[in-house]
Amino acid sequence: MAEAVYKRILLKLSGEALMGDGDYGIAPAVIQRLASEIRQIVGLGVQVALVVGGGNIFRGAGLAAKGMDRVTADHMGMLATVMNALALQDALEREQVFTRVMSAIKINQVCEDYIRRRAIRHLEKGRVVVFAAGTGNPFFTTDSAASLRAIEIDADIMLKATKVDGVYSADPKTNPGAERYQRLTYDEVIQRKLEVMDATAIVLCRDHGMPIMVFDMTQPGALLDAVCGKDIGTIVER
Repeated sequence: MAEAVYKRILLKLSGEALMGDGDYGIAPAVIQRLASEIRQIVGLGVQVALVVGGGNIFRGAGLAAKGMDRVTADHMGMLATVMNALALQDALEREQVFTRVMSAIKINQVCEDYIRRRAIRHLEKGRVVVFAAGTGNPFFTTDSAASLRAIEIDADIMLKATKVDGVYSADPKTNPGAERYQRLTYDEVIQRKLEVMDATAIVLCRDHGMPIMVFDMTQPGALLDAVCGKDIGTIVER
């Protein structure tokens, strides 16, 4: 039997992770596989919170760059994350996992408002909590929201799900000689301008000692391996 080394985790999923091979939207097979893997780790007694992006539906920064008011664009992006969070909730509940969506903006006809103490209580009761709408503020990414929520709920680690198996010195798709790092410090990530998360998110984790694991979520079983402490991906810590 696998044994988890973390009691409480925050999993950061990009919106693009839900697309599969598509160019847009949500791939039902992908989201159901994610839900199945989350069910596995919940079965080990791990308390699971998620932050999901919205880039598969709408990317606020992209339209802002083309002239749309940035605040308006970011609010639209927040609503896209709510849509993804509801889709995740549905997939998880089809796996018989009790789930709550909590939004940083008021939209309480479809999900709960984010209240820190209530979120922690949900986790303690074994429910998966999906945090939607980022931080609720424009100009902040969902990476920053993930760092903030991980610190607020006192997670043991933040797992950053990507499509590559860790952090590299260069893009491994275009540079076959790129080096994969096993461990990095927060300051090394910032100084080397490695594209782990945005600088605000990294500094927030650094200042509060929140470790980050970057791993390839597209590999079946990778989430279970990460939670069980296997040597995969890249760890960013002090």
